[in-house]
Order: sequence, then structure tokens, then C-alpha cells
Amino acid sequence: MTDKIVKSDAEWRAQLTPEQYKVCRQKGTERAFTGKYHDSKAPGVYVCTCCGQPLFDADTKFDSGTGWPSFWQPIEPGAVAEEEDRSFFMRRTEVLCSRCDSHLGHVFPDGPRPTGLRYCMNSASLDLRPAPADDKKD
Repeated sequence: MTDKIVKSDAEWRAQLTPEQYKVCRQKGTERAFTGKYHDSKAPGVYVCTCCGQPLFDADTKFDSGTGWPSFWQPIEPGAVAEEEDRSFFMRRTEVLCSRCDSHLGHVFPDGPRPTGLRYCMNSASLDLRPAPADDKKD
């Protein structure tokens, strides 16, 4: 992974939309089934909205039925960081971008094989970089 990115609150506000800022910098959550990627099946790599770090490969995305994009593993070890979250009288594991500390969502132990994990992310925290088009012509 690359060096940490640190910006002032004003810099983040200038860079992000109000929804992205609320989710990424203030640890908000978008409403279920409203995010642009909750039902996307497009190939590519999901990167951090704030800093562009690769986070999840679309090949690990699955339909969890929750209304948020869900993945069974990050693109590589160290792409995301985890912290205990005790907000709203719950005990959960928050998932952050390891490069800029953007709030991405939470991880739960009820996902599919092979990991058994469900990284339940906010679309506002992600940008999909489409897979390169195949240049081969038949």
C-alpha cells in the first residue's frame, strides 16, 4: 500500500459531494437499495472514492440481499483497515480505506465461501474502474 493521505476537513469537503462527505468522512450510511453499485454486475475494480486506492475486485462481489454492495474479500491484504465500532448500541467491525481512513462500511461473519465474510460497503465510498476492454478481434 502507499503512503497515508491526510487532508483538512475543508479539502475533503471541496473534493467530495455532500453524500460522499457524509458517508466517507462522517461515517454515515446510505439508505439500502439506493447506492449506484448495490446491484451492479459490471467487471472491474472498486476503488476508494476519496483517494483512488484499489479496494475490491468485482469478481468478489455477491448479492447479499442487504441493499448494499457486498464483497467476500478485499483486493489484497492491507487494502482496508478494520476498527471496532460501538455506535448505535451495537458492536460491529468498521471497514476503512487503509490509505486515507475513509469510512467504507462494515464487515460481518455471514458471507459466502471461501472467506465466510461479508464486506458490506457504501456505494458513496466506492468508484468502479471498469475492466479494460478486450482488444482482441475475432
